[in-house]
Amino acid sequence: MASDVAVIIAADVLAYGLRFDWLTQWIKPLDKPTFATHSIPIFLVAATMLLSMVGFGLYQPRRDQRFYREASAIIKSVVVGVVVTIVTTSLLRNVLFEGRHYSGWQFAIFTTTCAGLLIIWRVAFRAGLRTVRRRGWNLRHVAIIGTGRIGQVVYHTLSRNSWTGIKPSFFISHHAEPVQSRVLGLPVRGGINDVEKVLADADISSVMIALPGSMSTHLPELLLRLEKFPVEVRVVPDVNPKFMPMNMSANELDGMPVLSLRQSRLASGWGKLAKRTVDIGGAIVALLIFGIPMLIIALLVRRSGPGPIVFRQQRMSMYGEAFRIYKFRTMTDWDAEKQALDDAGKGTGAWTSKDDPRVTKIGKFLRRTSLDELPQLFNVLLGEMSLVGPRPERPELVAEFRENWRGYMLRQNVKAGMTGWAQVNGLRGDTSLRKRLQYDLFYIRNWSILFDLRILWMTVFKGFMHPNAA
Repeated sequence: MASDVAVIIAADVLAYGLRFDWLTQWIKPLDKPTFATHSIPIFLVAATMLLSMVGFGLYQPRRDQRFYREASAIIKSVVVGVVVTIVTTSLLRNVLFEGRHYSGWQFAIFTTTCAGLLIIWRVAFRAGLRTVRRRGWNLRHVAIIGTGRIGQVVYHTLSRNSWTGIKPSFFISHHAEPVQSRVLGLPVRGGINDVEKVLADADISSVMIALPGSMSTHLPELLLRLEKFPVEVRVVPDVNPKFMPMNMSANELDGMPVLSLRQSRLASGWGKLAKRTVDIGGAIVALLIFGIPMLIIALLVRRSGPGPIVFRQQRMSMYGEAFRIYKFRTMTDWDAEKQALDDAGKGTGAWTSKDDPRVTKIGKFLRRTSLDELPQLFNVLLGEMSLVGPRPERPELVAEFRENWRGYMLRQNVKAGMTGWAQVNGLRGDTSLRKRLQYDLFYIRNWSILFDLRILWMTVFKGFMHPNAA
């Protein structure tokens, strides 16, 4: 807290200097105020910011949380703290601040610098903690109750993430009496009937319960027994990862715990807003870059044979909603294009044939370079598709795959994309559907804005020209 206050004050001083010393080259104030009157009174902003950070849980233990959650909480707390400061200075301007008006630019600069400095400071603090914990200091020792598959998963997970400082000390078997004396190199200090005896002599600060699903009925009794000890208790549910290939999160609704196994970060909240912003911005930039080439392609397609320049076909996107996808025509006429698509849906392979006589000369070039898909930028602007995501499929194929490929419908929890993790890894055209599904689910599970930007960057080099494109 003390360090955060120091960082907030530093950001306050920096914001004053940037606004009234550096920024005056372009935006001149009516008169230069003194630091004493226009430092957004330091104690007020520090107090409101600190209260906001407390409210967003920034002083609770975060050993088992990734930093992006902490960074998100920092940004939210800074924004709320600044808004409270603006409202306070406005309402009490004549009472406490002698009628002074504070610069909007100063508040904007302070918001940016404060959030940035706090994030940098906390990154540095975490790095220092990791160094300390690698040397065996600042550790929290835990006991794992359960020696089965889920208990061993807990051990491996904690071992891989040593940055948390949470170190497994020993196991307690989920059997009445221990079957083994050691598991994964750690001692097994008794069975589930010996919990009280073992914990009474143990120097630990936390217990992680990892019982097999078949023993879930024993959990209430075990929790009651653990109330006798001043330790933190965490429960790791025995949920097979095969049934939760998306992100899992724990929430609470009016005191009722809710475990979300298939919740998409792209369906709502900040994830949806951030992805939509990238989609709109990226689509506009792409249309500016490819606008003239698209007009040239349209003229060449028009001269290649009868039929529309752009054809539309029904595909499925988020939540199974149907939409019309746009593509440049690549065959001699619309009927041939439509027949090829129908053949693909029946599994004849005509759609992906590289020597199909129905494909025009310009069509071969467009397919080989993926330029036939440029009209889908308008699908992105309309919100029907995203720049990055699983490739959209036809409704009849989705109906077939949902029955034959477990987990396939999880692709429908996000918007279909013009490019994707599978495509930039060469899984295009006549390639393994199983592999494509694995790559799509990996993308959904590990989505982030940086991941999207990485895929878009890879698309520039790997997504247009590829030997599997037909």
